[in-house]
Amino acid sequence: MRMSQVVAPTLREDPSEAEVISHKLMLRGGFIRKLAAGVYTFLPLGFRVLNKVSCIIREEMTRAGAQEVLMPTLLPAELWQETGRWDMYGKELFRIKDRHDREFCLGPTHEEVITDLVRTSVRSYKQLPVNLYQIQTKFRDEIRPRFGLMRGREFMMKDAYSFHTSEESLDKEYKNMYETYCRIFDRMGLKYRVVEADSGLIGGGYSQEFMVLAETGEEEIFHCSHCDYSASRDSAGIGKWKVEAGTPNSELRTQELHTPNVRTVEEVSAFLKIKPSQLIKTLIYETETGPIAALVRGDHAINEAKLKKVAGVEDLRLADAAVIKKVTKAPVGFAGPVGLKGVKIIADTVVPLVEDGASGANKEDHHLVHIAYGRDYKAELIGDIRYAVAADKCPRCAEGKFEVSRGIEVGHIFKLGTKYSTKMNCVYLDENNQEKVMIMGCYGIGVGRTAAAAIEQNHDKDGILWPAPIAPFKVALIPANTSEKEQLETAEKLYAELRSAGIEVLLDDREDRMGVKLKDIDLIGIPIKVIIGKALKEGKVEVKDRKTGEMKLVEVKDVRNICG
Repeated sequence: MRMSQVVAPTLREDPSEAEVISHKLMLRGGFIRKLAAGVYTFLPLGFRVLNKVSCIIREEMTRAGAQEVLMPTLLPAELWQETGRWDMYGKELFRIKDRHDREFCLGPTHEEVITDLVRTSVRSYKQLPVNLYQIQTKFRDEIRPRFGLMRGREFMMKDAYSFHTSEESLDKEYKNMYETYCRIFDRMGLKYRVVEADSGLIGGGYSQEFMVLAETGEEEIFHCSHCDYSASRDSAGIGKWKVEAGTPNSELRTQELHTPNVRTVEEVSAFLKIKPSQLIKTLIYETETGPIAALVRGDHAINEAKLKKVAGVEDLRLADAAVIKKVTKAPVGFAGPVGLKGVKIIADTVVPLVEDGASGANKEDHHLVHIAYGRDYKAELIGDIRYAVAADKCPRCAEGKFEVSRGIEVGHIFKLGTKYSTKMNCVYLDENNQEKVMIMGCYGIGVGRTAAAAIEQNHDKDGILWPAPIAPFKVALIPANTSEKEQLETAEKLYAELRSAGIEVLLDDREDRMGVKLKDIDLIGIPIKVIIGKALKEGKVEVKDRKTGEMKLVEVKDVRNICG
């Protein structure tokens, strides 16, 4: 490809709309252009990268035995209503009606569609297991589209779905997909971690995320200092503490204090002159079984996914002011566990260890100090209901503590079980001609998100440092002065040789100044630069590695071998 023909309008300054480095560099390098909030056009360079990522994914999925399909983007509401997700998904679902007033959505994910396909196409255990995948555009009406390709409303995704006759078969395919994903991201030259994750709206019993490591990553990764345990913030477990009440100081009896207009953890801690870790934060939730009170230390945050599991409920939401007043007899901000009646109390595992605590007094403008678990209050359930923090104990080994790094989710694999197949009656006939429900797995990769994550991990002050396997071109040929006949002829000769050798090469044949050319090529991130300049008089050219900065003079005849 000749640079003079490439539609790649580069920018010298960071666009004001861009917040993260990948968004800035993809706009500046002419890879993408914004059409609407969270909606982007891929220009030729960006589309080449997208195709490189897709090609690696496609090759490895095929190698793993998966079969490619292409499902519709326009999905009928009836399928989503079968599983209950039509209402559960909420405002993120793009909903539309056709001229006959029938309801549809633009697919954010395809569990219902693939399950419908398999239940009408696969009948016998002899046809299982099967793994079907697609690479296709998805739609989610994000409340705040941001970070370019990281969080858009329209995005490219690879989603795969497997169907099985047994848990053992699912485990085998899950392991197969785990290894396939490792090969995919290894081939792309990315540094990543595999972490335990929360399954969210997709559901299922177990899932893991593939996180590209980057200081600018939007998600925290908790990993053990001693073993190989890693987890996302949403799902990081916490090692067991010895759960028993401390021995309260008998001289410190519970005392009620007037605390006018003091509600938040920061305000209460400052007013009472205590550490946030001494405060027992009490949050009231509504559930399908009635209200519950969740207790965590003031310096910790409740993880509602964990709280759901410990409480054994499906519907969990923070109570409104009226419910809080009914339960605690006080307005918002003054709830506490002491004397709280008619509500199930669930405490985080470290709450009983707070010996000299403080909490709301269930009375407006009042708090209690010197409270202790066992003497002044108790919980019906004690469990891990909070987000982990650095230095928390590892749940897998007895010795390690959490260290925290940052990452970007690019892949997610799930053991779905029978969540969708049961609701949609996706069954097969077993050896005894009996109907059995299929067991499912689900495996996704964000294609554009992976490209953006690669930039977040690989860039410098001059631009992108693409890993060679997903770079738009491998080599850039740059004649220093296109008006010099020998330089231009050598560039054309090398261009023809490299192309005939199957090497993807970009010839910068523009008549711009050398400084402009070099800035653009560095911004775009081509891994190898071949500069045809003054050294040509000696039969040599400069070959420079974009990432390391290493430069060497090479005989013209050797360029093909060096770049191959």
